[in-house]
Amino acid sequence: MTKQKTIVYTIFCVAVIAVINACQSADEIEMARYFSNGKDIYKAKCQNCHGEKGEGLGELAPPLTDTVFLKEHKEKLACYIKNGANEPMTIHGKVYDEKMPGFNELHDIDIAQVIVYITNNFGNKQGMYSHEQVNKDLQNCK
Repeated sequence: MTKQKTIVYTIFCVAVIAVINACQSADEIEMARYFSNGKDIYKAKCQNCHGEKGEGLGELAPPLTDTVFLKEHKEKLACYIKNGANEPMTIHGKVYDEKMPGFNELHDIDIAQVIVYITNNFGNKQGMYSHEQVNKDLQNCK
């Protein structure tokens, strides 16, 4: 092969490899869509109290940066979002006992998207959370 053909062949191979690596699976695309939509809902409904970076609001609203709390209470997150919360929560060793309002106008898909955003942002990496799981968790709210 000539030097020019070798260069063209190499560029072509690199381009093909880049395209293959850029392709996402259906699960990755769905996760990205949930995350993006969840971010929009979070900005509209949650950010005022929990902060742009999940830092919370002083004594009033807890931060969303405690991965341990979010993992241990993941099955309650849908209930908190839909119905509000009226129980003390200990996050980063600090007790928060202010009432959180519910957002009962949100559909299961909206809640799932917010949960995906919260549990995969602010230092958290917990993966996908489907609207079917939200529906199941909402049936167990106390």
